[in-house]
Amino acid sequence: MGCYDCCVRCLGGVPYTSLVATLMCFSGIALFCGCGHQALAETERLIETYFARNLQDYITMAYLIQYFQYIIYGLASFFFLYCILLLAEGFYTTSAVKQTFGEFRSTVCGRCLSTTFIVVTYVLAVIWLLVFAISALPVYFFYNMATTCHTIDELSETATSINQLCIDARQYGLLPWNALPGKACGMTLSTVCQTREFFLTYDLYIAAFAGAGITLLALLTYMVSTTYNFAVLRYLGRKGIGTRC
Repeated sequence: MGCYDCCVRCLGGVPYTSLVATLMCFSGIALFCGCGHQALAETERLIETYFARNLQDYITMAYLIQYFQYIIYGLASFFFLYCILLLAEGFYTTSAVKQTFGEFRSTVCGRCLSTTFIVVTYVLAVIWLLVFAISALPVYFFYNMATTCHTIDELSETATSINQLCIDARQYGLLPWNALPGKACGMTLSTVCQTREFFLTYDLYIAAFAGAGITLLALLTYMVSTTYNFAVLRYLGRKGIGTRC
């Protein structure tokens, strides 16, 4: 067998769908975890500087942010390992389906393994759909804040009631209702929107939201790939091709 034929056989055993999903998952998790971690730190700094005067007013939020950052560390590690496992499972099932490596065939253990990955990936996709929705909330908050600031800038020369335009962090659950001042209004809010912290935090949350969407798309791609491979493995099993573990 020539080198060309060997390369063709090797490339024929590559699970391209799982490979693309793995790259998407890595990039999505990197965006979500990296940008989300930094965005949480910047949010704490923004709230501390412009929306709360007393440490006791935002101490609970600071603890929650710290806990979420630890969760992000765990998510990054878990998805890195799980994506590697899914890619390895993709190599296994693709090789079994295409019968690339000699006597390597579909087995009962292989089909059970594929079933397990399908179920786990489906559960993760449902959970991550919720994470994707939740990650839109800070984007919504900063979008409202930017829109209000834009309105203030347009009305600053023609209206005297711009101080009635406010963003209240207490309404979004970021601070307790007894926190002071708890909100920013008028030109004070416009000044906040022009700071580096605001633009940086807004962009980081958008990037984290995009990363969550890419990760969700990667999980859906994994589901399609593993379900298809499982269906073919089950078909091979019914044909009696290698039913031992």
